[in-house]
Amino acid sequence: MEEFKNHTFVVCAYKESKYLEECIKSLKNQNVKSNIIIATSTPNDYIKEIAKKHNLELYVNEGESGIGQDWNFGVSKTITDYVTVAHQDDIYCENYLEEIIKKLNDKKDFIIAFGNYREIKNGEIIPLTTNLKIKKILQAPLKKHGDKKWAKKFALKFGTSICCPCVTVNTKYTGKMPYLTNMKCDLDWETWYEFAKTEYPFLYINKEIMQHRIHEESETSNLIQNNIRLEEDYEMFKKFWPKPIAKLLMHFYKNAIKTNN
Repeated sequence: MEEFKNHTFVVCAYKESKYLEECIKSLKNQNVKSNIIIATSTPNDYIKEIAKKHNLELYVNEGESGIGQDWNFGVSKTITDYVTVAHQDDIYCENYLEEIIKKLNDKKDFIIAFGNYREIKNGEIIPLTTNLKIKKILQAPLKKHGDKKWAKKFALKFGTSICCPCVTVNTKYTGKMPYLTNMKCDLDWETWYEFAKTEYPFLYINKEIMQHRIHEESETSNLIQNNIRLEEDYEMFKKFWPKPIAKLLMHFYKNAIKTNN
């Protein structure tokens, strides 16, 4: 079995997710094996038992907590260059890491690498939504121009087309605290925006390499319900567009994020 020792999956566990073990199993079933650890700011017997069952190191964040803070804490506990923050509700296809390594073997380094994904609702993979089809269009220039700032920003200027749990970060360039923590929901979008300004490429894999679960208990759904996401989306659009255009885009964007409800 092929092994890639310079990569780590950090499973960010929160409370008692019934999907946690399914996520871990998908990481252990990768075609290429790598390191797996669990990080949490909500330690409990449920998480401890799963960590013990799968013989995984468990790290507890006893400092400042929050989505970005917890992700950064997990990344900080790794010793590898390449890190994937795995969200506990999601499933990673067997070829997830394999596809990234293929690009590295071709000498294609990156600041972030990611691919396409499908959505799961009520335990079933659903047909491609209009939202996901639009994301593929926004990502298309990255196929050949992932090293160009205009292509990186194009993938972000109409909303983030990059699925956060699908991303592997290269900590040689991002450091061990890669995520910005100014926002509660759009911290990934803001982080990719800052990365897009750099000279380092975005590596886009035009294949479905993970499955993202949409459910009512997810933190994203909670933030949408609280309108936090809409406020942050507007702030992000203003980074790319004048205020009148940002407001116009928000009119259409409100409908696009309803798929998370």
